[in-house]
Amino acid sequence: MLVTNMSGTTLIRENTLLPAGLTIESEVFLPGWRVVKNLDGSALARSIEGANWNFFYLAGEIRATVLGRDRSGTLQKAVKRILAKQEEQFNSLEITRVVLKRFLSIPFMLIVAAHSRHIQQGICLVPAKDFFLGTTVLAAPESRLSSDREQRRAEVISKPHTALVSSS
Repeated sequence: MLVTNMSGTTLIRENTLLPAGLTIESEVFLPGWRVVKNLDGSALARSIEGANWNFFYLAGEIRATVLGRDRSGTLQKAVKRILAKQEEQFNSLEITRVVLKRFLSIPFMLIVAAHSRHIQQGICLVPAKDFFLGTTVLAAPESRLSSDREQRRAEVISKPHTALVSSS
């Protein structure tokens, strides 16, 4: 397969939780990442959403440019550069554009663009490491409080609050 035909291809981080009953054919693309073989990005999204899970598409294109010919090694090098730019909390990546530049009909540069994707059951895109139940918000120092009303407000702010996320 030519690397320029890779638009719409989805990579999933190994050990990513997937909905029960979802069958995906994949193979190793890079260490820790698998390429989905039987579904493109939109078909995979329909399958995941059909199981009442969410497949988030994050704005902000990530690009990489690599010198080389129309070969899979060149594509792997470009995707490796994109993954280095991607935030670690996201478990998927969709290749949205692959352009091969030529000079005198000789391919010499590959430009790859991708978007971060994330598969999860919940509806809120909140990284697990940033979500703490019962965290406290520190109040302003007392020296800055000028009235009883502001002191009561600071007491309310400093009490722990719990967030509830519905997965229905």
